[in-house]
Formats: sequence, structure tokens, C-alpha cells
Amino acid sequence: MNQPETLFDKLWATHEIARREDGDALLWVDRHYVHEGSFHAFSRLKERGVPVAEPGLTFGVADHYVPTRGPRRAIANPEIARMVRQVEENTAAHNVTLFGLDDPRQGIVHVVGPEQGLTLPGLLIVCGDSHTSTHGALGAYAFGIGASEVAHVLMTQTIWQKKPKRMRVTVDGKVAPVITAKDIVLAIIAHIGADGATGCAIEFTGSAIRDLSMDGRLTLCNMSIEAGARCGMVAPDATTFDYLRGRPYAPKGADFDRAVEVWSKLTTDDGVPFDKEATLDAGAIAPTVTWGTSPEDALPIDAHVPDPAREPDEDRARYLRGALEYMGIAPGQKLTDVAVDRVFIGSCTNSRIEDLRAAAAVLAGRTSKVPGLVSAGSSLIKQQAEQEGLDRIFRDAGLEWGESGCSMCVGINGDLVASGERCASTTNRNFRGRQGPGARTHLMSPAMVAAAAVTGRLADVRPLMAGRKV
Repeated sequence: MNQPETLFDKLWATHEIARREDGDALLWVDRHYVHEGSFHAFSRLKERGVPVAEPGLTFGVADHYVPTRGPRRAIANPEIARMVRQVEENTAAHNVTLFGLDDPRQGIVHVVGPEQGLTLPGLLIVCGDSHTSTHGALGAYAFGIGASEVAHVLMTQTIWQKKPKRMRVTVDGKVAPVITAKDIVLAIIAHIGADGATGCAIEFTGSAIRDLSMDGRLTLCNMSIEAGARCGMVAPDATTFDYLRGRPYAPKGADFDRAVEVWSKLTTDDGVPFDKEATLDAGAIAPTVTWGTSPEDALPIDAHVPDPAREPDEDRARYLRGALEYMGIAPGQKLTDVAVDRVFIGSCTNSRIEDLRAAAAVLAGRTSKVPGLVSAGSSLIKQQAEQEGLDRIFRDAGLEWGESGCSMCVGINGDLVASGERCASTTNRNFRGRQGPGARTHLMSPAMVAAAAVTGRLADVRPLMAGRKV
């Protein structure tokens, strides 16, 4: 009898090539995604005079540095222009497919991979970006790697890894209307902490997870890294297969049917133990926002921020004082009394078509009280949104409709939140300076960002959606 295995165990076993005495294993890489920031690794190849080992398994994108406002081909900032030019030159030199600025499929790497059917169940996927965990939503083992590891993968199509522990996060029950995957994952991180899954591979399970669309599952796995996890994943099921059917790089016809037979076996066996467990009640999850400088600083929108004076642990009290001071929020302040200066809808976390539809449902017929930017996750999503008229809703509300890219999430492409400004954002990190030096970031769902836009403050979206289609 075979020992029962988790989904993660099965993925690891099918990719392990060799194991060292220290326990580290050499793993085969099925997909390697590169972007502008991968130039260091390409430089290593040039120094050694070696080619990319498997150019057919390597795919490039232009996303981190590309501007989402203003001209895309006449980039005013010479440093940004150089970064974009380098990824074009490096991928061309090694015969690597690039979804670049001249490609109608261009977009954020963690949006393009699933959208194109490059991300498939059972694959091992790496990229020089921490949010590579996103791809685990389709039942893949996907994780971010460092610059030296990127070079190793380019040269060998393999990577050395220490096997993570296994963690299961179960969310059972039915969420209330307007509650989204972003609310779920923020609630999870608040519950287990930003280091609650350190060194672990998370499998998300439970009826509330199975009820999520693929767009929602991508959001969920995207932010597993914010709980300290090495990766996050959801077992593939009918939702996964329906999403992949007909995508450009996915198997076709009878090959797809055979693939589904294999993919359907990628589940955790009954009775297998996990190293860690966490459980949440989906029905208790409210619209959630962050108030501080870590994703774990998340609360229901009708809550008050902590008061350090009421915190008995001095280290914790010191952290609270520092976070509140940076964010410009008074101890014990009601979240709905916090005014915002601008909004941003986009990023690899929340820029897919369902995200844009959710924000547009709130904004339709209303006007934003603050400036803001909406950036679709890919050029194809942007095109679809325009066909559905979503761009007109955003523009009519007074928001800017930008091009696709990482945009105002990462603060390296010219799209910044000014120092001291407060931004209601659909992004994944609210670290100090993440959206620009001195920027103050509040994380929330697209619908909640739209609510902040029309009220000019952090706001509960539920009353705004009364009588509207969720």
C-alpha cells in the first residue's frame, strides 16, 4: 500500500531528480517566467558564454517597469526605457518567447501565464518574483526565486530546494454577498499572522475555497506569500478544467481530455496529516481592509484600529505606535473615519476581468471623490473590459484608465503614490514605501476600493451595493 500523500507531496515527487545528504533536492522546472528584472541572470549567461538550456520552457514578459500611463514606446525615463529594452534584447538573443510591448498578449506575468494556458496543473513553475505563488491556484507548485537561482534555472532548467512543511488552511461555509477572495485571504493572514505559514506550502481547502472562481483562487494564492508561505495551491477541479479549456497553450481535443484524467488525480489523499492546520468560518468574514504596515494588520471595515495604550505586550505596543504614526492614523480611530487621497485598482492580485467588473458595479453612475488609476492585468483583459464598457464606467466616475502592467503596485515604473498620500489599493503589500517613498497603503478588494473612491474614505461597500447586482 502506498502511503497517503498531500497534493504538494505528489507535485514534489514528480519533479525530484536527485537529493543531497543535507536533504536539498534538485527539481525539474516545467515553466520559467522572466521579466525586466531578470537582466542580472542573463548577464551571468553572457559572462559564461552559455545559452538558455530550455528556451521553449522559458517565457518573458514586460510588466514591472513598463509605464501604464503615457507613451509606451517613447518612454521618457531613460532608466525605465533601458530596462524594457534589455528584456527584449535578452529574450531575442536566446530565442525566448516574449510577451512584450508590441505583443497584444502583454500583461503582468502572473496574469499572462494562466490566461495563455502556460500555467497548468501539476507543473513546477518559477519566476524571479515572490508572487509566483499565484499560479498554484491551478494546482501547480509555483514559487518565487532569487537572481542567482534565475541564472541557475536558465542554464540548467533545474533548481535546488529544501522541501517545505505542509500546511492546510480550510475555509468552510458560505461567504456573504460582496465578500471576495481578497477579503478571505486578508482574514486568513490576520488570523495566522504574516509569519504564520513560514517555511510551509499551503493547500487551501474547504467549501468556500471550492466555490471561488479561478480569478478568486488566483487572488488567494497570490497572497499566500504574505503569510510567509513558500507557495499556495488549490487542488484542480472542474472549475480549473473549464478555465483552461481552449486556452492557447493548453492541450487540445483528446489531449485535453487525457490531461484532465491525470490532473483529476492531483488531490490530497484521505487521512494524510499536515504539519500545520488553520480553519476559518467563511460566514464570519466581513469586508476587510488593512490599517498598518503589514498585510496581517487587517480588520473588518466596521472595526477600530488598535490602541497601543491597551496593549500589554510592550514589543507589540511599540510596533502599533510605529505603524499608526507612519500611517497617520490616531489610536483607536474608526476605520470608516479614515480619509483617502487616491485609489488604485490593478496588480497581479486583483486586475482580472472579475475584479474590474466588481469595481465597476459599485462605480456605475457615481463619481469618485478622489483621483485614481485602473490598470488591467493584461492587454487582453483591457480589451475585454472595453468591449464590456467597463472603461467608460471608470472614466465617467473620474478615474484614469491605464495600460496593463504592474503599475502602482511596485513603485518602480513611474506610477507612484506621493509621500504622505493615502491610497486605497487592490495590491498585495502595504509595506512602508511600497507604492512610493512615504506612501500610505490600505489593502482591500476592488469593490472596497470603489467604495473608498465614491465616499472619499475607507467605506463599507455593502450599503453601496444595496439593490445592485453583486
